[in-house]
Amino acid sequence: MIWGLKLVRLGVTRGFGGGLQNALSSGTKNHLMALFYGALVTTVLQSSTAAMMLVSSFAGEAMLTLNAALALILGANIGTTLVAQALAFDLSILTPVFFIAGVSMFSMDNQGKIKNFGRVLIGIGLILMSLQWIALSCAPVEASKNLPLLLQPLENDHVLAIVVAALLTWMAHSSLAIVLLLMTMATSSALPLPLALIMVLGANLGGTIGPLVATLRSERAALRVQAGCTIMRLAGILAFLPFMPVITEKMGHFTASPVHQIVNFHTFFNVMVAVVFLPLTPLVARLVTKMIPDKATGDDPSKPKYLNDAELGTPAIALAAAGRETLRMADALQGMLEDTIRAFNTNDEGVVHRIREKDNVIDGLYSALKRYMAKITQEYMSKEDAQRYILTLTFATNLEHAGDVIDKNLMPMALKKIRNQRSFSARGFQEIETIHNSVLDSVRLAQNVFITNDVDLARKLIQEKEKLRRAEIQASVSHIDRLREGIPETIATTSLHLDIIRDYRRINSYMCTVAYPLLEERGELAASRLKPHE
Repeated sequence: MIWGLKLVRLGVTRGFGGGLQNALSSGTKNHLMALFYGALVTTVLQSSTAAMMLVSSFAGEAMLTLNAALALILGANIGTTLVAQALAFDLSILTPVFFIAGVSMFSMDNQGKIKNFGRVLIGIGLILMSLQWIALSCAPVEASKNLPLLLQPLENDHVLAIVVAALLTWMAHSSLAIVLLLMTMATSSALPLPLALIMVLGANLGGTIGPLVATLRSERAALRVQAGCTIMRLAGILAFLPFMPVITEKMGHFTASPVHQIVNFHTFFNVMVAVVFLPLTPLVARLVTKMIPDKATGDDPSKPKYLNDAELGTPAIALAAAGRETLRMADALQGMLEDTIRAFNTNDEGVVHRIREKDNVIDGLYSALKRYMAKITQEYMSKEDAQRYILTLTFATNLEHAGDVIDKNLMPMALKKIRNQRSFSARGFQEIETIHNSVLDSVRLAQNVFITNDVDLARKLIQEKEKLRRAEIQASVSHIDRLREGIPETIATTSLHLDIIRDYRRINSYMCTVAYPLLEERGELAASRLKPHE
């Protein structure tokens, strides 16, 4: 059963991870919408744990507010009960259908959505088969003389029953699996119905333990989501516990089937928790924010903020995190470039040292990003995810190369100018400043292209590169003219002037590489600038 649930989760996240991300992101407009999308995504994933981890990762990357994330979690808790409702019916006749269809789809497609949908169907088949096996295994247990001895402590101590069910759920990493197990055991009379209902509460509590433990080392925003979920579930359990005898009696009025009584109670509990806490999510958010404050400032800027190993199995989510770290590298490069012109203009060695510290930040982020992307699951990665993977790694590499050009080429020239007390001519520095501003604009524009995949912005980036090439030629011609005129500052800084302009153009070339894959895919690039032979 656990393996079947995992197959369903893997198939959905790998094949449709981008759609899940969009669905969860769309659920931030209001709390009711967030509740609906949380339930929808969990129903598809068949795992509230997986949905909770997705929501936590988005909150940790500042893609969701804490209020919206808590509302999504409440919806996710309802979604997992809908799956249990469906599986409460006898679907054993469909088991071979799911297996045959799943294996056929899994075999016919090497990659993509068809193969992953086949994996989902195989997983559902395994779940249905496991339910039949559990029922067969429980038949002899019913007549066991030792079973009452084992269950008596749990029947007499509800808190102990909740703790045992919570631990089982934590070990299984699936509250749905434990609820299905309780349903099957209660049907075969291996487990008394009142005890099964109490243990459903424990399964709901245990479903929060795994995500809470997994986010202990994540961003504080992600940890707050799981802490808020645990608080709401625990409060619901404490509120329900004194009324369990009455609730057990009332459940029997709606249906005599132990299976449906258990699954109905599971749904009722999560719906009531959502009804009570949905309006209170701002209060819960303030509470967990006080409990889990932000980390003290002064963290190492060269350490990644958004890379989370728990997301590696979902390429769409992991690539989004890698993209955010890449933008941090771009911000650092932009800061280096802005300070570069100050170093040449003010002759301040302190600016040079500040620039070199930022290059260390870029190098640290790049090393962490490479290691992380090497671990991203590429098996069955969608075409769009594969393209994004290459684009992200290429852009990050070029950002690192551009930082090295500033650190290892431009800054030694700045120090040489400072220590030799050289000055550019007025016209010469104006040319350098003009080219600098063009390159700085290209860094900003490249970030926008990376984020939006906008073809028009990509075309503009390449067009500006051509303008910069012409500006470089014009600046070199003007520099030669000043040498002929014998301007002293030009003669003293001639090698610096030409090398600085050359290195600025190299940085621009690195930035423009982000536009080429997009333009090539859309057929916007010519094969060559060479004229064909007549």
